[in-house]
Amino acid sequence: MNRRVTKAIFPVAGLGTRFLPATKSIPKEIMTLVDRPLIQYAIDEARAAGIEEFIFVTSRGKGALEDYFDHAHELEANLERAGKKDLLDILKSTNMDSGAIAYVRQHKALGLGHAVWCASRLIGDEPFAVLLPDDVIAAEKPCLQQMVEAYQETGGNMVAAMEVPAEKASSYGVLDIREDMGALVSVKGMVEKPKAAEAPSNLAVIGRYILSPGVLRNLEAKQQGAGGEIQLTDAIAREIATSNNVYGYRFRGQRFDCGSKAGFLQATVAFGLARAELRDEFQQFLLEMTAMRKAAE
Repeated sequence: MNRRVTKAIFPVAGLGTRFLPATKSIPKEIMTLVDRPLIQYAIDEARAAGIEEFIFVTSRGKGALEDYFDHAHELEANLERAGKKDLLDILKSTNMDSGAIAYVRQHKALGLGHAVWCASRLIGDEPFAVLLPDDVIAAEKPCLQQMVEAYQETGGNMVAAMEVPAEKASSYGVLDIREDMGALVSVKGMVEKPKAAEAPSNLAVIGRYILSPGVLRNLEAKQQGAGGEIQLTDAIAREIATSNNVYGYRFRGQRFDCGSKAGFLQATVAFGLARAELRDEFQQFLLEMTAMRKAAE
């Protein structure tokens, strides 16, 4: 039996420039899909997977993100006096226990690998997860929970993976596959943002990882990779050479890239239609809008 994964890193230091001007005053991770911030989806997924310690790698201007997980005593008291138990339960579900959450600063934007390394002292010599809140995954069983269950059999290092069109490979880290075992693949190499003609497969890494302490030791060297940044993919790839223990996991679910405007809008529609209390009215609106656009053309 492999060690339990109880710690997770959430890299949230980015400036969110693709969502300006909204992100001039609020962290991108606080932007909402329907009525829940992006970060709440990531936290809920981590909790479902058994994560107990939550480590946020932040930067200046992220105070609202920290406040979000604090107790809102006055609001809770008002809801309780008004007898609004349903809303009170929703509010309490966003609270984090004292000591369960920690914040470390990334002072320079040196890449995802550097952001993960910033949390290394809080990880120690344990396996850990990394969740990128920009990647929101709709799944019957949360993605990280699927991965944790598979990790109990494999150990080592595991990355969430999905198939992408060849022309989009240059936007991802791409797996070079040693053995395809269905949901799991054994990995013999990883290439960060390859040209379409040079991609070793169409299986791309997305923002869920279960990693060994060896990856943190690899990041200690702070070697720059693609784009002049310290790439997490490169540190994982070095584990292949030394330990041969890296796996890709084809998760069951639909991933939305909420780091892009189009992906954020797509997620909003998908999550809105998934809500029983919103579905009929929202779907009718979408049908009417589609009909109006067709008529205008």
